Amino acid sequence: MSDKPKHTPHKIELNLREVGQLFNTMDPAPFPEKDLDGDAEEFILSWVGEFPLNEPVSLVVHVAELSANENSQEIVEQGVHHYFAYRARMNRMELRRLLSDGQKSLLIGLSFLSLCLMASHGIGGGDLGTFRSIARESLTIAGWVAMWRPMQIYLYDWWPVRRRGKLYQKLSRMHVDVKKKG
Repeated sequence: MSDKPKHTPHKIELNLREVGQLFNTMDPAPFPEKDLDGDAEEFILSWVGEFPLNEPVSLVVHVAELSANENSQEIVEQGVHHYFAYRARMNRMELRRLLSDGQKSLLIGLSFLSLCLMASHGIGGGDLGTFRSIARESLTIAGWVAMWRPMQIYLYDWWPVRRRGKLYQKLSRMHVDVKKKG
């Protein structure tokens, strides 16, 4: 038996006139593959971002007008899961691209830093004139500034991308429930 308490899912509730409002009307794809409406996506993401990442969430869609000839529950559930699974895949690609850029930036930065430090040492040490001292320090500083971007990527930039990906994965598996208003 697990000592870890089960959390009741946090509810995100949407009120719609009809199911179609949840989806982007400009997207020509059929419903399960359709993109979510931008406002609906933003609403869901803003709410889920307020809850701890490891706690479950569920989406409850209250609809005023349910169509008799379509299974609204299946359409909404598949559409939401499909959309956020797609966003999770795109996020993984974005993270790979960012880390690849970081790797390239690191190689460029280290090469430039090495050249600058070699040039700085080539200027000489000891009692230098003012111009040579300024040139030596400037080369050292320029070399380290070239390391700024790779350090930023590897220390800070990847965290929010990874967190957003985890949110998308969580949303691609969340429980979705469609209810008629009233």
